[in-house]
Amino acid sequence: MKMKMKCFSCFNCFCAKNRDRQSNKTANSSSKASEETPVHTLTSQPNPRHEQQSKQVKAEGIPKEDAVVLKEWTFKNRGASITDGKIGEMTARPQSVNAKEPIESSASKKGDMMDREEQLKCRESKENGTYRLKRKNSMTQENDSRKSSTTSSRKLTLNRPIKKLKKDLIPNPEVFHKIDTHAINAGRELRIRKIFSVQVITQTITKGAISDLDKLRAIWIWLCHYIEYDVKGYLGHSQKVFSPEQVILTGRAVCSGYSSVCVQMCREAGIECREVSGHSKGAGYQLGQSFQKNKSDHSWNAVRLDGQWYLLDACWGAGYVDTDKEAFIQRYEEYYFLTDPETFIDAHYPKEKEWQLLENPIGIEEFAKRVLKKPVFHTLNLTLIQPKHSLVVTENGEAMVSMSFPQLVHFTYRISQRSGKKLQELSNSMGFLTSTQHSMKLRIMPPKAGTYELDLFARTGNTSQKYDWICSFQLNCISPKTSEELPENPHMCWGLQPDAMSLGLEPCDYGNDIISLESGSFRLVLKTTRPLMVLCELSHKNLDKTLSKKCLAVQTQPDQLACNVLCPYYGYYHLSVFVRDWANEADSFENAGNFLLYCTAGAVSLKELFPSGLNSYCGPGIRTMEAGLCEFSHTEALVYTEQGKCNITFRNPQDIDLLCNLTKEQCDQPASQTTISNHVLFTYNGSKVTITINLPESGVYRLSLFGKTSFKAEFPLLCDYILKNTSVHKWPPFPIMYSSWKKGCVLYEPQAGSLKASSWVNFRVTVPGVQRVSVRGDESVDLQLRESGVWEGKAFTGKGPQLKLAASLSETPNMITTLMTFSVVEPEHEK
Repeated sequence: MKMKMKCFSCFNCFCAKNRDRQSNKTANSSSKASEETPVHTLTSQPNPRHEQQSKQVKAEGIPKEDAVVLKEWTFKNRGASITDGKIGEMTARPQSVNAKEPIESSASKKGDMMDREEQLKCRESKENGTYRLKRKNSMTQENDSRKSSTTSSRKLTLNRPIKKLKKDLIPNPEVFHKIDTHAINAGRELRIRKIFSVQVITQTITKGAISDLDKLRAIWIWLCHYIEYDVKGYLGHSQKVFSPEQVILTGRAVCSGYSSVCVQMCREAGIECREVSGHSKGAGYQLGQSFQKNKSDHSWNAVRLDGQWYLLDACWGAGYVDTDKEAFIQRYEEYYFLTDPETFIDAHYPKEKEWQLLENPIGIEEFAKRVLKKPVFHTLNLTLIQPKHSLVVTENGEAMVSMSFPQLVHFTYRISQRSGKKLQELSNSMGFLTSTQHSMKLRIMPPKAGTYELDLFARTGNTSQKYDWICSFQLNCISPKTSEELPENPHMCWGLQPDAMSLGLEPCDYGNDIISLESGSFRLVLKTTRPLMVLCELSHKNLDKTLSKKCLAVQTQPDQLACNVLCPYYGYYHLSVFVRDWANEADSFENAGNFLLYCTAGAVSLKELFPSGLNSYCGPGIRTMEAGLCEFSHTEALVYTEQGKCNITFRNPQDIDLLCNLTKEQCDQPASQTTISNHVLFTYNGSKVTITINLPESGVYRLSLFGKTSFKAEFPLLCDYILKNTSVHKWPPFPIMYSSWKKGCVLYEPQAGSLKASSWVNFRVTVPGVQRVSVRGDESVDLQLRESGVWEGKAFTGKGPQLKLAASLSETPNMITTLMTFSVVEPEHEK
């Protein structure tokens, strides 16, 4: 699975040493400058001097005329000093503050009173149920401007902990539909008219916006839709675009370009905005890497709304970079607009801890360990239960990843092994993924020691959307648990599929773990909410398709599905279950579950596998129920006999015609099946039917029951029984029965199909609706009808080779019909 990595790592216009030099040069004059320096309006007009200085930056890394540039191109906005637009870097940063203690300010009492008034307004606004800021009149803006001019000499108080989460401020992004549409349309019109002024653009796209939140939203949407990431500049194929004027003119920028333009547009809109630089987990980031000695590689913004600071990253919100094609892919990402600090810190670590906006800021070491969670992770409302860090070490050869979620989510994953800087994608057979409606667990069992990378992907359940990358982990396997890999599972999830209930299955306990077998056989029973048709597949590294079919016997009942499994080899087996609605034959089968069986003992002999040709009608089920048959003595498909004989009874209230067929395979080849139906005897007693089976030898047999359920001539299959005989006793066959042996006929004696030659044999039989019953051989003997309704008499077998039991039916009294045939054989000692 090929996923696109978002390009996060960007060039910052000033290196750390340059920032320190500038800070030292301006430290002594900052207080004076904050009182006297007027506010200038920055336009997008090109400046030859700026272009010359830009070339110096590229040639030497640090501009030669730092003091001149800072003196001539310094702008003040509520305490934020920002350098020339080419640089876009803060010269005054927030001082460290105690997260638990408020900072006493050196501002005038008038300024403090204004702060309290602003807080009162915010509190009143909250009580009225609205979070939007009131439009400021010109007097308030003037006072804010004067107050901000003294901020550089004061310590900045950052809010910790955050008072409002994003969901509290923005319950649904759809509330910005009108603002978003206006910003996009206005931005397109400005591009057509070739208007690149920060002031004009900001005024145009924020027209009609009342609150600071609405204005910021318009600025954010414009940045994400009309500035593309400067891929060629980042890769060194062209000169990078630095200044805000060039960013707006060319419509491309690296991360610092996005953040610097955001600052200037916010200033035009009267919104307090800061540019924040630090570390990020983006392109080039490797799991487990350290950030201790790395320089800052990314820039983003912090904005103040209603007295509270929020974070946003327009560079990441605009799209991502396809590194293979070296192209920017514009794909808007809502997640990075006013992201909550608790999740923003997963991939953004500011140089100044204050800009984490956390009650308890974390260290750089903790940042390196944190799991990188992509926006989709939060969009799907996933909660990571374990592990807590991105680096995982196996215990007893295993590692576990588990998550919870409020709504159905489907998962898949990718495992790669690291060798130096190279990653080789491996089979998913070392993973065991199980998922339910609200939770997921993934067990990783590498067959070899080494370092691995695990990428997880997810999508909303019951959809055909593509899977999105959600998070990644580094896995160190010290000692493998087993050298045997798990079977391939193209459906990824083991156990029942998370949406199996929609397919008609009830939850079950099977499949949440590997099913260990010590007997070589297993019976899977799945409860259903409606009648289903089922197909099963079994795979093992030593099984071919023909042999695997002889390992399965499936039974479909109205309220459950059963699958009997035989394991002729040791090791792992993959059992797949596919279902569809019974009544909808046109529907396709869908995967409902995958079960991992591990046979450790008692493997079944190949001679003991199920007969070939079995289908989903093993044992009584929906087919027999539709035919009207009921009250089966044997409700499962498998019948075991230690004596070599058994009786199967059921009721046939609809009085349908029945046939039975007994077969046995020789040498485990279907082509050598032999029919031995003369070892089966039908007995009818009213609606009760008894099938008596005498097996000639040990082994596995298939007993097929057919019934005529329509006016058609054929007898469709109703069910198959699988008979397993362990007896060494050889039972003789029954007489051969013909179609005239119908309902109500009962043979009491003799039931043996082979009779001794030259001997007298008693006959007792019930044949309803006939006028005459006789035994025909060398001599014919008529049986006598008793008051009990039983025809009785003795017959001499003679020398054979056959005796026939015949009857004259009431409809055709002059016609003799054969009911069954007995063979006559000489005793062994007389041969």
